[in-house]
Amino acid sequence: MGTRLPLVLRQLRRPPHPPGPPLRLRVPCRASSGGGSGGREDLLGQRRLLDGQARSSRSPGGRTPAARDSIVREVIQNSKEVLSLLQEKNPAFKPVLAIIQAGDDNLMQEINQNLAEETGLNITHICLPPDSSEAEIIDEILKINEDTRVHGLALQISENLFSNKILNALKPEKDVDGVTDINLGKLVRGDAHECFVSPVAKAVIELLEKSVGVNLDGKKILVVGAHGSLEAALQCLFQRKGSMTMSQWKTPQLQRKLHEADIVVLGSRKPEEIPLTWIQPGTTVLNCSHDFLSGKVGCGSPRIHFGGLIEEDDVSLLAAALRIQNMVSSGRRWLREQQHRRWRLHCLKLQPLSPVPSDIEISRGQTPKAVDVLAKEIGLLADEIEIYGKSKAKVRLSVLERLKNQADGKYVLVAGITPTPLGEGKSTVTIGLVQALTAHLNVNSFACLRQPSQGPTFGVKGGAAGGGYAQVIPMEEFNLHLTGDIHAITAANNLLAAAIDTRILHENTQTDKALYNRLVPLVNGVREFSEIQLARLKKLGINKTDPSTLTEEEVSKFARLDINPSTITWQRVLDTNDRFLRKITIGQGNTEKGYFRQAQFDIAVASEIMAVLALTDSLADMKARLGRMVVASDKSGHPVTADDLGVTGALTVLMKDAIKPNLMQTLEGTPVFVHAGPFANIAHGNSSVLADKIALKLVGEEGFVVTEAGFGADIGMEKFFNIKCRASGLVPNVVVLVATVRALKMHGGGPSVTAGVPLKKEYTEENIQLVADGCCNLQKQIQIAQLFGVPVVVALNVFKTDTRAEIDLVCELAKRAGAFDAVPCYHWSVGGKGSVDLARAVREAASKRSRFQFLYDVQLPVVDKIRTIAQAVYGAKDIELSPEAQAKIDRYTKQGFGNLPICMAKTHLSLSHEPDKKGVPRDFILPISDVRASIGAGFIYPLVGTMSTMPGLPTRPCFYDIDLDTETEQVKGLF
Repeated sequence: MGTRLPLVLRQLRRPPHPPGPPLRLRVPCRASSGGGSGGREDLLGQRRLLDGQARSSRSPGGRTPAARDSIVREVIQNSKEVLSLLQEKNPAFKPVLAIIQAGDDNLMQEINQNLAEETGLNITHICLPPDSSEAEIIDEILKINEDTRVHGLALQISENLFSNKILNALKPEKDVDGVTDINLGKLVRGDAHECFVSPVAKAVIELLEKSVGVNLDGKKILVVGAHGSLEAALQCLFQRKGSMTMSQWKTPQLQRKLHEADIVVLGSRKPEEIPLTWIQPGTTVLNCSHDFLSGKVGCGSPRIHFGGLIEEDDVSLLAAALRIQNMVSSGRRWLREQQHRRWRLHCLKLQPLSPVPSDIEISRGQTPKAVDVLAKEIGLLADEIEIYGKSKAKVRLSVLERLKNQADGKYVLVAGITPTPLGEGKSTVTIGLVQALTAHLNVNSFACLRQPSQGPTFGVKGGAAGGGYAQVIPMEEFNLHLTGDIHAITAANNLLAAAIDTRILHENTQTDKALYNRLVPLVNGVREFSEIQLARLKKLGINKTDPSTLTEEEVSKFARLDINPSTITWQRVLDTNDRFLRKITIGQGNTEKGYFRQAQFDIAVASEIMAVLALTDSLADMKARLGRMVVASDKSGHPVTADDLGVTGALTVLMKDAIKPNLMQTLEGTPVFVHAGPFANIAHGNSSVLADKIALKLVGEEGFVVTEAGFGADIGMEKFFNIKCRASGLVPNVVVLVATVRALKMHGGGPSVTAGVPLKKEYTEENIQLVADGCCNLQKQIQIAQLFGVPVVVALNVFKTDTRAEIDLVCELAKRAGAFDAVPCYHWSVGGKGSVDLARAVREAASKRSRFQFLYDVQLPVVDKIRTIAQAVYGAKDIELSPEAQAKIDRYTKQGFGNLPICMAKTHLSLSHEPDKKGVPRDFILPISDVRASIGAGFIYPLVGTMSTMPGLPTRPCFYDIDLDTETEQVKGLF
């Protein structure tokens, strides 16, 4: 036992000091205790511990303080032991109790602090003026509610400040005094183990049973003067013990009831008109009349002999100890919440219709759960989400720190065969698989998808929320804007583009001195470098911090980037398919003073900032990656970065919310992360590392995270393994390879497939030969996956025109080619139920040991890495570099970027560079027309053939069918 508790017990047995001057604090103050008493003494000075008459004697029927002290010691010792056990696994954990006081008297504060220190807790004391309003007290309560460092909150306020509004402002999980309606309701309902019980009411029971030795069963107990939460708690606890209770001062038969009572509990100061002689000798009397919230003790009363007399200081001390016990319980609950726990997910029921309605009709026919409900079901805390509307929320990265010791779940990648222009349903398979795992097999699972660009949404392909009864809902919110991440990327990208051309203009039109004076201006008589300018000075080897000390040579070196306009690789972006922005001329206005150059727009999702978002693992890492982005070279051949332009901080500000993954749900109410959306043909084509990492923690060790890679396995899957897995350090367990009969027929020699044009009969009628011939592409994609040592499960996405013979043939040939299993899937028509067989196959494959390996060593020369991908993955005979591509490779290697992985920008419609070459092309030479570098994202990307980074619109884009009902505000025509 430490020194603090005996000190409190001794102080309670000695006459208190004379009253000192009241402590009046005009503004809130906070004083913490945690291992020392200096802060406490500063706050309290030498204030008396108790107020009222000294109690130097006890009535004959009473008990000695030793019994009371023993109970307090036991409570504190038990609390101390429980906390020690908690701290064995969590050494840094120390619960914090906040006490909000509005008044002059600090009666209970020293007791609380000594007991807290004895147990090992911290206390934060918030002092408010006595005349604080209800609104001011509630404002403090709300601040503490949201402070994740505080685990319990108690109030010391006078009786006249009591109100339901104040009490119910407390978060029930921090209400260690048990005064909120929720805690009281749970107590009344019989769920005492799920709530906090009033320490005062519990102290009354403990003292009666253990100190006086009263058996409460069958006793008549009169509770007089208690009100509100204390009265309710006392009545409930007494009734649980089998006692009969009566209450209130003002009752016509009070004298008779006092005579009949076995036990009298005084809950407030006794009115003078009620004589103590009304209480029968031998009656046990318990006085808890000091206001347990304000700390003010009732006036002294004449003494008579009772069967047992328990006075207010006894109740106060034990109540303080029991509050500490509640605090330890609160800390234990908090720790439990920090750990992963099995989901309590309420899945939504589907009622599939036949024929299957349109995607938007199905989406609109299902009412999604409120996103905060979903977040709670999957183990996210209230302060870890930021809600956008009713069905979307951003998830804060702090969840990764909370769950850092939680083992990851299984990691599954959904890829595909070389697709038709219509797509083969990888997103649909992804959604169907997680619906099957969670809604039908009761396995925690998370889908991680890319956010769709509005280019395809309004162009040819339509949305990317899945389809049929395997969708993310609401699909219109998924496909349109979401939470604005792509807009943030567009703003950041174009800010950097503007900074490049503006800097060239100003350097072309100003002297070194004028340029320097504008870059480092005199503000209020002081000139100083910004943080990012100091970083540039350090990079240049100029170890100075005073702007006035730079030499002329250093001023010129610092102020001039000397960007070579012909080397600028940073383009402006727009999230719309607009072919007329593929080549533009900028700077034609008179104000640009003759500086103009040729430039272009890319689609927004091709921006390197999108790739940075998808590959980063923290806010600090994102900032560093943004700063490293190379936008051009200077006239000496050195790279020019976003850091050099001084724009990194601003880019990070624009991206600070976009870095948080977006939480949505499937049609069956299972969770989905939608985050980042790089294309797979002109970027690396995978959703974010952060979404995957958070999901892997949330699902738990036995759960599954299913993510999707864009286009065929040769494109998205190869980049997933060689780029994303290198960046994340995550190891995949299974590849799900999606195939369709129609795509296999196309690879077997079927007629061309064009978006918006009805399929020819070869695709709608049984044709076994075309399917058999086309399975060469499926077999090749299985072989590509096997290069990385990961087991493959083939998911055949079944369409209504597919025949049993065609389905069986594909599954048989897939298994012969080395697939772990091959399963037909019907999620489009019936939801997760139609992919249960796939889910079982994936679970079984994931139980096998993964022998994952990268395809190449990043230390190889750039050309060798490109050749390895071309030959091993695409099946090319060799590569052919254009002079421009070779020059770029030489430049990037010289600049120190040769050890980065490769991100091939290639058509997704063929294994080769020619979109019309289907099946498995052989003996072709892969032409590399250009090479670019995404240094911030961390890869070199060669352009194969004539790849465009800005798609165009077809003759009849999707937007012809998209409309808004102005009466209901419902979107029509999305698919």
